[in-house]
Amino acid sequence: MKHLLAAVMALAEDLSLETVLQRVVESACQLVDAQYGALGVAGEDGTSLSHFITVGIDEEEHHRIGDLPTGHGVLGLLLREPVALRLNPLSGHADAHGFPPNHPPMQSFLGVPIRVRGAVFGSLYLTEKKGGGSFTVRDEEFVTTLAAAAGVAIQNARLFEAMRRREQWLQASMELSMRLPSKSQDPRDLIVDHALAPSGAALAVFATPAQDGMIARCEAAAGERAGEIVRQSVPVSLTVLHSVLETGKPVLCEAADLVDPEKAEGLGAALVARLSPRGGEPSLLVLCRAPGADGFHPVDLDMAEIFCTHASLTMELAQGQRLREQLVLFADRDRIARDLHDVVIQRLFAAGLSLQSLRRYTMEDSAQERITDVTRELDEAIRELRDTIYSLRADAQEEVLSSRIVRAVQEGTRASAFTPRLEISGPIDSDVPDKVAEHLLAVIREGLSNAVRHSDADHIEVAVAAIDNRVRLAIKDNGRGFAHPLRRSGLANLEQRAEELHGTLDLKSAPGKGTSLVWTVPLA
Repeated sequence: MKHLLAAVMALAEDLSLETVLQRVVESACQLVDAQYGALGVAGEDGTSLSHFITVGIDEEEHHRIGDLPTGHGVLGLLLREPVALRLNPLSGHADAHGFPPNHPPMQSFLGVPIRVRGAVFGSLYLTEKKGGGSFTVRDEEFVTTLAAAAGVAIQNARLFEAMRRREQWLQASMELSMRLPSKSQDPRDLIVDHALAPSGAALAVFATPAQDGMIARCEAAAGERAGEIVRQSVPVSLTVLHSVLETGKPVLCEAADLVDPEKAEGLGAALVARLSPRGGEPSLLVLCRAPGADGFHPVDLDMAEIFCTHASLTMELAQGQRLREQLVLFADRDRIARDLHDVVIQRLFAAGLSLQSLRRYTMEDSAQERITDVTRELDEAIRELRDTIYSLRADAQEEVLSSRIVRAVQEGTRASAFTPRLEISGPIDSDVPDKVAEHLLAVIREGLSNAVRHSDADHIEVAVAAIDNRVRLAIKDNGRGFAHPLRRSGLANLEQRAEELHGTLDLKSAPGKGTSLVWTVPLA
């Protein structure tokens, strides 16, 4: 009895589940003088073994024996019929299947089920009673009592493990919320980085589902194979995707059930959760464990949902920060525009008038011509400054059209090795209505796309002007040109856009002579 109490006390010395299971087997062997002991943990189906912890067999013997048991024969019988079982010889039972090669011989056997809160957790297997003979009824009683205590210890270890998991998830959520990304940090990268450790995943992916729901684009990834899939579009299971997006609840599955088997190679269990920032489209957080690793715990399912709530908040805060920075930028632009208008232009204008007054002091033709040239340059400088003022003036609530034009030109020529020349003139930001602006931006993108991808040009000029109640876009390149330009579908679309707004498209191109595109539409 003293040994039994010592064994029970030993189970309470550590709250790590793996340590508790190891001590259960060691204590059982000591308690009944068994040479070999093992604890088999029941799998999710309840009829097979997912883990097998042994005592008495060293690493070399394990290697010679090969794979661990999975629940066949007498070992599986205790899962199907969870009652204590004593045998001698072990091979005499009808369910005995024998031993694999290099397995040590075993005659006497004692098996006892372990229950946790009434459900079968696994079984204790003890063999080869030291000194020979069979395990006794007293041995069975002792091990049954130890198994009951083990059930309590395992439950406590599970609770501790769940608490530890929750703590890790909450810590990651708090750190994520506190680390508001700077300009150089994408919040999506922060999300996958912080999700990796608490989930125990080998791969964390931030994905955005396409409109048709059949493809998800991997926007950010962390962990193994992250570099292979980031910025890739992957077909996904509609069943899983719809369940997550419609219910908002995380879903557990296998990676092979989520994506194509080829894409799922090297991945095991998967957890898919939804992120729903206000004012944005829903996204997905996908966590995958390595093949053969334990599946996700129910706690992971609950905490992933909480983590995604914090992640969505982080995305909202990042968006808010960007908007605040944009407001500061707009205010600074207004100040610069005001200074340019009130100070610089007035000084240039005064300088031009003073220069004109010099004409009466000289009648030489060369001097008169020089005064005319300098005056013309001053007028040009004033015009360019006014254009700059127009592009700097901004509505505090949204990005102005001139800024969107600049961004469209930058994005449209990002793949080229040169920088295009851009000129914006007239009241672009104040006079161009939204409908015309959207068509204008689309034409800029399409026109630049053709110039960059098809013309082999090394110089492109883009000019946008709002004048005489019309907006005029001109795109010129020095590329190879082409015959029958409007036969191209993209360019035909530009003509259709002009006609829709009661405007015109003038397109001139010839092989070897570049291309000139002029798109003009009325503002009203």
